[in-house]
Amino acid sequence: MRRLSTILSGLIITGSCLAQTTGTQDIKDGNQLYQSQEYAKAEEMYTKVPATDKHAQVALYNKANALYKQKKGDEALQLYNQLIADNSIKKELLAKIYYNKGVIFSAGQKLPESIEAYKQALRLNPDDTEARENLQKALLELKAKQPPPEKKKEENKKQQKEQQTPQPSKLKQKQAQQQLELLRQKEKQIQERLQNQKSKEGTGGVQKDW
Repeated sequence: MRRLSTILSGLIITGSCLAQTTGTQDIKDGNQLYQSQEYAKAEEMYTKVPATDKHAQVALYNKANALYKQKKGDEALQLYNQLIADNSIKKELLAKIYYNKGVIFSAGQKLPESIEAYKQALRLNPDDTEARENLQKALLELKAKQPPPEKKKEENKKQQKEQQTPQPSKLKQKQAQQQLELLRQKEKQIQERLQNQKSKEGTGGVQKDW
């Protein structure tokens, strides 16, 4: 399986696929530099292709790939998104762009974004076996990072149990206060009764002096 973080799909679109225009030679030169791993110089050549050129989309795509090779993934993503926003882009190129976005997201451990990008690539090109394999790998990596189902169930049960634990209502608190007050009153009555009893006993024990 192709590793996610190293290789981009359709790294460059070669000169043989291009009709002759003012930017064709720049793209050819850029491709040669790219294949020689001179990515910064390749980027410069792709940048020379004017936006009005017939192959401007190809140049922009190859430039994005050259940026990625220079570890400028965020800049590459910006160019890919710029191409996606172009309604005139061909389906074949669009599928490669989404694949490459998946590679960059995977390299940055942005697995949900990577998975969505690979899905988009497969919607556009269902025969892309590499996109399918990388999608499966990204799904497995994401699953490995998530807690096991049993542990998750236990956590959910614990949360539900805590939520279901009855909280003392205002009514119950009021009843408790009333019971406490009744106990206090009974205790007071008992104390008064004992004091009265002692008082009577003390009076009965004293003899009058006639």
